[in-house]
Amino acid sequence: MKIAIIGGTGKEGKGLAYRWAKAGHKVTIGSRQFEKAQHIAEELNMEKQGIKPVSGLQNSDAAKQAELVVVTVPFAAHVATLETIKDAVQGKIVVDVTVPLVPPKVSTVHIPAAGSAAMEAQSVLGEDTRVVSAFQNVSYEKLMDDNAQISDVLVCGNDQAAKNLVLQLIDDAGMKGFDAGALQNSIVSEGMTSVLININKKFGVHSAGIKIIGLEE
Repeated sequence: MKIAIIGGTGKEGKGLAYRWAKAGHKVTIGSRQFEKAQHIAEELNMEKQGIKPVSGLQNSDAAKQAELVVVTVPFAAHVATLETIKDAVQGKIVVDVTVPLVPPKVSTVHIPAAGSAAMEAQSVLGEDTRVVSAFQNVSYEKLMDDNAQISDVLVCGNDQAAKNLVLQLIDDAGMKGFDAGALQNSIVSEGMTSVLININKKFGVHSAGIKIIGLEE
């Protein structure tokens, strides 16, 4: 699948790019700066041998050529970034990984006016774009480590077919995903990130995550 990761030069975007490129998907890293996107793509291709080659483009160009778009940007740049790709993602699935963190109080849950970052994305992009919320609780360090025990992924959205596709991509990336309901439920999965940051600080670690238990295998 052709996947564009908008803001893919950040740690989370790079980690997801690696996981999907390893699974054989065609991944393009997007950035505001073409040169930066190319640099990170080349860096990833050199660091991880045997993956499907990753490319780099400006955000808008990456979004245009993709079948599915993933947004991994800081909350402060969320709306501005969405505006630059709005035309290119009409009719597509957009997976929003953004967490509404407000420095310096990143370990305190912040609920934006729209309810969540994903709900904000749906409002900006319009009803013709199928927004799915996922990956907020997954550590970058775990994504880059093939042998790591990785957090489960909560998937929220209003379009069942879109969620099912994202759940398949989660499986492709070597993770376990769970349908967590409507897009409005992303308020909880996004807020959980601040809770995990607080736990990381308390225990002096960097990669606390979540596991869904009580289900039959």
